[in-house]
Amino acid sequence: MSKKIKSRLKLQIPGGQASPAPPIGPILGQQGINIQDFCTKFNQETKDKQGEVLSVDLIVYEDRSFDFKIKGSPVSFLLKKAVGAEKGSGRPNVKKVGKISKEKVKEIAQKKLEDLNTNDLEKAMKIVEGTARSMGIEIE
Repeated sequence: MSKKIKSRLKLQIPGGQASPAPPIGPILGQQGINIQDFCTKFNQETKDKQGEVLSVDLIVYEDRSFDFKIKGSPVSFLLKKAVGAEKGSGRPNVKKVGKISKEKVKEIAQKKLEDLNTNDLEKAMKIVEGTARSMGIEIE
């Protein structure tokens, strides 16, 4: 018999830096999860990805146990890192925060291919380019 799922959560946590402090602690506390247990397991699995923001799919079961799947960094994080920007533009049509090459877009698309809803690299590149445009990043 499989466990009954209570809820599914999507979190973004820096690798190796999960702690019981907000925002993670209160979210997990509401679900009745042992916060320290989650933080320890997450930090062990992500110690090689220190400081990289990671997407986490967390499944909470009714018996208060949990499973989580770590996905890669969000496309927006990878784009900001590639252009060296602190954050995206508040007015992407007017104010640009940086430029990125087609080659770098392809590299990010390949890295995120398994997380995107396509298996086609060309389509994945279009998704990455759209995110870049909405952040005020020009594609050369």
